[in-house]
Amino acid sequence: MFRSLWQYRHFIMSSIRGELRGRFARSRLGALWFILHPLAQSLIFSIVLAEVMRARMPNSDNTAAYPIYLLSGMAAWGLFSEILNRSIGIFIEQASAMKKIAFPRLCLPVIILGSAIINHVLLLAAIMIIFLFFGHFPGLAWLYLVPGMLVISAMAFGIGVFLGVLNVFARDVAQFMSVFMQLWFWFTPIVYLRSVVPQHFQWLLALNPMTPLVGLYQDALLLNQGPQWTSLAPTLLIGGLAVLLSFAVFRRASPELVDAL
Repeated sequence: MFRSLWQYRHFIMSSIRGELRGRFARSRLGALWFILHPLAQSLIFSIVLAEVMRARMPNSDNTAAYPIYLLSGMAAWGLFSEILNRSIGIFIEQASAMKKIAFPRLCLPVIILGSAIINHVLLLAAIMIIFLFFGHFPGLAWLYLVPGMLVISAMAFGIGVFLGVLNVFARDVAQFMSVFMQLWFWFTPIVYLRSVVPQHFQWLLALNPMTPLVGLYQDALLLNQGPQWTSLAPTLLIGGLAVLLSFAVFRRASPELVDAL
């Protein structure tokens, strides 16, 4: 599988460029929509929670602390959800191409992975500019976003490919995940602080593999601090197992994908 991906690397790269251009081919704002959608969602949350509910970060007099905290968490979750959600439906979405063209089927989720990472980098660049308006300057801790981005991408890719294969044979998978992802979002400390969750519910956050990854983004972007690597160990294990499991399931089911479609 890895050899075939390398042989088709030019196809993958051209497909990523084509997808980025084709998404907003007739849009005047073009790639800006990659950035405007998550920023608008974060702005709505910031207005509702920071202004209406008077949400403030503890031990911080900075009025922009909560919007920075929220944007950081939304950026991490946006990368995860885009890769996972699009990977689940990619084989069904590209069924006609899979029936007509001979290419490694694993190229499809890899194209999604590359496109999502580029979108994420553009979003981080926009977030940096917004932080400068807040008077919040980036520090060296931003470099910790690179391993965080890689772990999020690997875990989302592994889970997405695994569920994407299952979705070909049982279309209820995509419907279930659309609901589950909404629950998963609210069980991740993005719009609220982990400290405000009652003690008897803290174990749910501890079991959530996205909790330390979102925390990595929030610590790096807001506090200019590095992550607690010990807290990331279970997430690294889950991400690695998800990738290995997805490859195993994909390799076993690949000959039957086109027939099932």
